[in-house]
Amino acid sequence: MPAPLPSAVAALEPDPGAAAGEVIRMEGVHKVYDLGEVQVHALRGIDVRIGRGEFVAIMGPSGGGKSTFMNICGCLDRPTRGRYWLEGRDVSELDKRERAGIRNRLIGFVFQGFNLLARTTALENVELPGLYARLTPEERLTRARAALEIVGLAERAGHYPSQLSGGQQQRVAIARALMNRPAILLADEPTGNLDTRTSVEIMEIFQRLNEQEGLTLVVVTHEPDIARFARRIITFRDGRIRRDEAVETGLRAETVLAQLPPETDADGE
Repeated sequence: MPAPLPSAVAALEPDPGAAAGEVIRMEGVHKVYDLGEVQVHALRGIDVRIGRGEFVAIMGPSGGGKSTFMNICGCLDRPTRGRYWLEGRDVSELDKRERAGIRNRLIGFVFQGFNLLARTTALENVELPGLYARLTPEERLTRARAALEIVGLAERAGHYPSQLSGGQQQRVAIARALMNRPAILLADEPTGNLDTRTSVEIMEIFQRLNEQEGLTLVVVTHEPDIARFARRIITFRDGRIRRDEAVETGLRAETVLAQLPPETDADGE
């Protein structure tokens, strides 16, 4: 049985007007990049709400606003105008240091390129967010081992990234994202560098975290089949939300995996 996901961190001081159960709320969010004589309007009046426990896929063409939206969701950037509430607190005007504190407490990130440190083991990579959170060495070790157990890599804790397949490296990255017990996990093209079977295995982990543990997930993807593992799809184009709809015929990762050809030793998994 997979190890249970640690419970989410306590919410920030809530906005009294925030709706119960909302993790993300944006109202009239614009993002304009000033490139000297040219201004790039990356987001144009985004209004969106994402509730606790949702699994949302973000889709759309390159340049449509997906990455900018995710950067604002993850407090890596802030709106040019408009308001953004995270866990009930308006974070629109926070400075870099304040946003960094919120990222460390509430948000887990998973990237396409894994972003693991080459000279540290899987366990040490997972422990890193705990250093910034000033956890004790004992607490870091306990949480890191539990997170690797969740993603099925407890036996690879002492391996270096070069000794792991791409899918295993992404699992380590997911475990690292869980280290500080986030309220929300943001994944930017998490299957972009993976083969079909490994991509579905990653989505199985996401579905399990969402359904069994109630973790809120927002995943950017270019792949319609990957989006169908989510329960809601938001489509961006030209800096605006063009569609926001529930997934009517979703995919179950466990079912899809059972229908794929069996893996072989050559697959490296």
